[in-house]
Amino acid sequence: MSSGALLERRGSVVDFSAFTGWLRSHDPALAATRRAARTAVVMPALFALCTQVFHSPTMASFAAFGSFSMLLLVDYSGTLIQRLRAQLALAVAWAVLICIGTLVARVTWLSVVATVAVAFAVLFSGVVSSVLAGSSTALLLAFVLPVATPVPLDQLQYRLAGAGLAAAAALPAVTLLWPRPAADPLAKPAARVCRAAAALLRADARATGGQRAFNIGACQIASDETTAANNDLRRMFDATPYRPTGLSTSSRTLVRLVDELTWLVTIVTDRPDYNEQPPACDPAARTARLAAADVLDRAADVLTDLRGDISALQAAGKELRSALAAMEDSSTARLPVDQPVGEGPDEAFVFISTLDFSFRALELGFAVEQIAGNVELSAKAWQRSWPDRLLGREPGALAKPLASARERAGAHLGWNSVWLHNSVRGAIGLALAVLLADLTSVQHSFWVLLGTLSVLRSNALNTGQNAMRAVLGTVLGSIIGAGLLQVIGHHGNVLWLLLPVAILIAGIAPAAISFTAGQAAFTVTLVILFNIGQNPDWHIVLLRIQDIALGCAVSVVVALFFWPRGAAAAVDKALAKAYTDSARYLSGAVTYALGHCTNNPDAQAMAAPEAAEAAGREAAASARRLDDAYRTYLAERGAKPLSLADTTTLVTGVVGLRLAADSVVALWQNSGRTKLTADQSAAHDAILEAAENVTEWYRDLAESLGDHAGTPIPAPVPLRPEAAARLVDAVRTDLVDQDGQATATAVRVIWTGDHVDVARRLQPGLAAAAKVAVLR
Repeated sequence: MSSGALLERRGSVVDFSAFTGWLRSHDPALAATRRAARTAVVMPALFALCTQVFHSPTMASFAAFGSFSMLLLVDYSGTLIQRLRAQLALAVAWAVLICIGTLVARVTWLSVVATVAVAFAVLFSGVVSSVLAGSSTALLLAFVLPVATPVPLDQLQYRLAGAGLAAAAALPAVTLLWPRPAADPLAKPAARVCRAAAALLRADARATGGQRAFNIGACQIASDETTAANNDLRRMFDATPYRPTGLSTSSRTLVRLVDELTWLVTIVTDRPDYNEQPPACDPAARTARLAAADVLDRAADVLTDLRGDISALQAAGKELRSALAAMEDSSTARLPVDQPVGEGPDEAFVFISTLDFSFRALELGFAVEQIAGNVELSAKAWQRSWPDRLLGREPGALAKPLASARERAGAHLGWNSVWLHNSVRGAIGLALAVLLADLTSVQHSFWVLLGTLSVLRSNALNTGQNAMRAVLGTVLGSIIGAGLLQVIGHHGNVLWLLLPVAILIAGIAPAAISFTAGQAAFTVTLVILFNIGQNPDWHIVLLRIQDIALGCAVSVVVALFFWPRGAAAAVDKALAKAYTDSARYLSGAVTYALGHCTNNPDAQAMAAPEAAEAAGREAAASARRLDDAYRTYLAERGAKPLSLADTTTLVTGVVGLRLAADSVVALWQNSGRTKLTADQSAAHDAILEAAENVTEWYRDLAESLGDHAGTPIPAPVPLRPEAAARLVDAVRTDLVDQDGQATATAVRVIWTGDHVDVARRLQPGLAAAAKVAVLR
């Protein structure tokens, strides 16, 4: 081989490598490429079978769009059998929706009413089941296609036959043609964070275990590695406006796990920079840290293989709970209530710091328990039966499937719910498109509905922008398509060769290039599809432009009416509501805690566990609505007015605030009420004052983020030494037994104050992020 030929060959290799690198950077894990490649193989084959063998244009249309829907618009996660079951369920749903659409299509008012009902049911059902959420566009296409093209009922059998062929081809396609990897892309990075955090906990335990084991450098290296691993996880999570996970319960659990791991890393890396031998600490706290490290290692093992045995993780969790209980007993004995404490704030903090290492072990122990529970839930969700996956039932939930569905749907029935907004907008938008297509009698009314569906998910401004992009893409695609038809002339068979290429580009372009490029490629695909088997006619492109323009106009009108500011405003309101409810939960948790150590009947009545549980459920529901709003915002096309990093900080802050409240409730959940001879008003006043100051700050923050966006961001609450001094005095004088020894209640009271202080320490970072969000 000559040197010139070799150089040319090397150049082609380099060019191909550069192309694949570019594609992977724009299409993470090649997800869009995988779907497009499968569709490019199956869709032309089915279209050829129906037109050339069965000679049925109706079968050909439904087979083509059925395969487009079942292969390009969905990509189910899970094991192979789970993906096959999902495809089969989608095929059954397609058959039902085709029947409904065909039956109502011939009567205008009936088709409009049915479109509202079906579209709302399909869109809103996603809140109940993640399987349905991931299938919403594919399901809507199954109804839109027949309702937009009225035909006699004797054509129904051909429509069902075409969809049946698509379903029959989709099953082996997802199995044999570049099958999706079974593992979730976030699982391995999350496992690396768990292992790094476990190594850091062990290094810290050695560093506080004595002079010979002390190694500052090892702790710093482990801390840096933990932070780097968490940063890698966050970068993968935030690399694209679309969440890099599937919509299954196991994947959604891993999404929550990202927030909890971020919170854990914040705890474990927020450690003193000892320049000399650290102070003596409770050995039981070191034992608890080592137990937490074991749990994190077992969690990493499960994340590496979600199909594996979880018994080791469960056993490690049991050991951690035992270690935390032993640490509480040990901390009670170590509290120096018999030693004099000066009146200055420094002496008070020294007294409280006796339990600092134990509290930090308790704090991270609770966080690790939450992570372990999430990992266990993810594994159980991965291994659960298909009916439970379809109904969205959480593994181990006590509620029946229908009760669980009602609870999830009920959390989104308020008008502030983004999911409800999207469902109503989508239903009314598609119904108006059906009405408009019927009144204008356009030749291809289906494309009016498709145009409406393709751009309806954005806010009013971006819907207008996307309408322009859709029309621009259609014009460009029409010009390219018309040019192809002009060049091809009467050689129509060439269109068969171009069809797979056009489908491949149409599937990749929206993810890898832009919405406009995807619209142009899709238009070229339609031009080819509608001209195969007949004399090429470039006039079809003019009808396509007319239809998509009508659909986009409907989208703009509906978006202006139902969502004047888009998802960015919804994120602000959802953040405000989440912080308000989480602050109320923290306040209720503190009230619940202090009700265990008072003789006041009124205070005991206010500390009923039902009140704290109700506040916790409301805070959790607000957090779910926030997650939906944030996901909708990320999925919106167009420019992002909110900083992704700052908004992520604010969303994660909600997690931290709720975890602080959860920690307080868990701390007192299994403790009985203390029978005391004196009212513990001093201890109550100290902690209640701190809790009120902290929660009031979060309520002010919520006002600044929500309806009162002009309100300045409040200054973070400073550390108050006088409150700590009063707490120490109360513990020393009141929370001791008859022998003058500290009680478990005294330790819990101090730890309750520490949990409140954790919420206070979050404030500077949240204030900085909120200033950017409010001043955007």
